[in-house]
Amino acid sequence: MAQPRKPKLGQNFLVDDGARHRIADALGDVSQRTVLEIGPGHGSITSILAERAKKLICIELDRSLAPELRFKFRNHPNVEIIEADVLHADFAALLGEDETADLVGNLPYYITSDILLHLYAQSERLRMAVVMMQREVADRISASPGTRDFGLLSATSQMYADVENLFTLPPEAFSPPPDVHSSVLRLTFAPRFAELHVEAKPFDAFLKMCFQQKRKTLSNNLRAGGVSPERIAAACAQTDVSPTVRAEAMTLEALASMHRELRM
Repeated sequence: MAQPRKPKLGQNFLVDDGARHRIADALGDVSQRTVLEIGPGHGSITSILAERAKKLICIELDRSLAPELRFKFRNHPNVEIIEADVLHADFAALLGEDETADLVGNLPYYITSDILLHLYAQSERLRMAVVMMQREVADRISASPGTRDFGLLSATSQMYADVENLFTLPPEAFSPPPDVHSSVLRLTFAPRFAELHVEAKPFDAFLKMCFQQKRKTLSNNLRAGGVSPERIAAACAQTDVSPTVRAEAMTLEALASMHRELRM
């Protein structure tokens, strides 16, 4: 029987038993860990993690599902159900002082990027995230420089975490079935800003400028962002970057080198 769904929330509930176990298993041993779950729905993964995690904090936006989950897990003192929008969740407030958590969730397709950026902004409180999303988005996040899918979301994600594309699920793994396949990524948070000698906020802004028009060259995007042709030419010469290269063809190391040279 198809599960009731609220389209505006982008709900497609996982019903594949093997898949829910594979997702929970991807977190590894969480017996001494706090786990945050985004959008637990009817609790298909929650029911597994409730038996494994030291503490499980579920963030559910749906006002009808939150009380259902509280009732279902009323005998699990390690499970806390919070009715909230994850985009407004302050992980530091949910966790103990200096505590980090692992995270799991089936991300709504229409706000996947927003949620990921919210996670990156709080990455100091996260060790790992196992997240499911539309396959095309997962392919972009895990893409390598020089490939068609490499773009702003790829570069930003890979500055904050090591990305592993674990497996893909067909529409029939969900109820109701979505129109697309879904992929599960594991993000192991390891920000590279210090390693590449750049600061997070300025470099994030620089990446947005570099990828503003994906099919334009790096030089053209930088000029559109207000950087003078003379500065761009000098930085390209110092970093051995071709003036005609596109950002999608550059490694994070090369982009960071260009950013440092431009002193942006």
